[in-house]
Amino acid sequence: MKSKLVLLPLMLGGFGIGMTEFVMMGILPDIARAMRISIPDAGHFISAYALGVVVGAPLLVALTGKLPPRKILALLMALFAVGNGLSVLASSYHLMLLTRFVSGLPHGAFFGVGAVVAGRLAQPGREAQAISIMFAGLTFANIIGVPIGTYLGHHFSWRIPFVLIVVVALLTVVSVLRLMPNLAAKETNLRQEFHAFTKLEPWLIIGITVLGNGGFFAWFSYIVPLFTEVSGFGPNTVAFLMVLAGVGMALGNLLGGWLTDRISPLRATTFLLAAMTASLLLVPVAAPYQLPTVVMTMLTGALAFSTAAPIQMLMIRSAKGSEMLASSLSQSGFNTGNALGAYLGGLPIAAGLGYTSPDWVGAALVTGGILFCVALVFRRRSQAAAPEPEVAVVR
Repeated sequence: MKSKLVLLPLMLGGFGIGMTEFVMMGILPDIARAMRISIPDAGHFISAYALGVVVGAPLLVALTGKLPPRKILALLMALFAVGNGLSVLASSYHLMLLTRFVSGLPHGAFFGVGAVVAGRLAQPGREAQAISIMFAGLTFANIIGVPIGTYLGHHFSWRIPFVLIVVVALLTVVSVLRLMPNLAAKETNLRQEFHAFTKLEPWLIIGITVLGNGGFFAWFSYIVPLFTEVSGFGPNTVAFLMVLAGVGMALGNLLGGWLTDRISPLRATTFLLAAMTASLLLVPVAAPYQLPTVVMTMLTGALAFSTAAPIQMLMIRSAKGSEMLASSLSQSGFNTGNALGAYLGGLPIAAGLGYTSPDWVGAALVTGGILFCVALVFRRRSQAAAPEPEVAVVR
């Protein structure tokens, strides 16, 4: 990798994607009020985006797989700009629902293709750190982009954050075309791409992804009422606490890439998920006290995002010949985990168990991810121990 500037387009794209995904939580009441719909109905815009990610990841990679990676990334961000540009113009519930779905389509494919490209551009032994630089854009969005977008959306117009996202998307297209080397397209076909998924290992990794990220979102989806109702923070402090969570995510993302390049993706994933389980179990203990809550917010955010690079590397290495599709499907797994964690985390709250109860759900989900890691270890050991087939010798 001649210069880290070649990874700038990936980081910039990650920033735009992170902003459009997470700013909706901050401006949801403003959109609901402007469109004269309820907040639960406005929440469907978040679900529509997640559905777009799940559908778009395999579909767009399959459709563009024969193009050079640079052209794929530019086209994906152009579609991302179109989707968010239409969101600026949306004037009704159903139109906004459609534009959010379109905006989500390139999300998984961009990160999937970007992860493979980052690995190819990196120096040997530093592939995971290169991937973590791409995901750093997502974490920086939570620190900078989302707070700014939420402020502008709340005090001026909810459309302004989407204008900013379109600008970021267009800058990404330009930077991809100008800064990224023109890597050769991979000769493949659709049947070959999907062949890797006739094996068990990629599905185990998708299970790790869904459950690990589900545990994070069981906690993160209900973090604001945890701050205000359990820890006793005032509403004006919440934005600062969310920035601290974003800082933790950024540090954890870099830690995950560094650790993966020093041990292995599977070992790093297992260790980090175990640490995340312990952190989620400590959150309810710390919640009544403000200073420990601040510490646990940063720590849990860090551990949650530390798994992004190792899981991505794990998937890429397990699907030789189908790296881009596999990496993109990993992003579908992340977003499936988003929806699953938010849903399951809300069930104990609805049952009257309080705002610390989602953390127990999150710990249980992450523990399930660890069990999938253990299953993957045993599967690899059994395959390594299996005798090689005998070759008949003709005399």
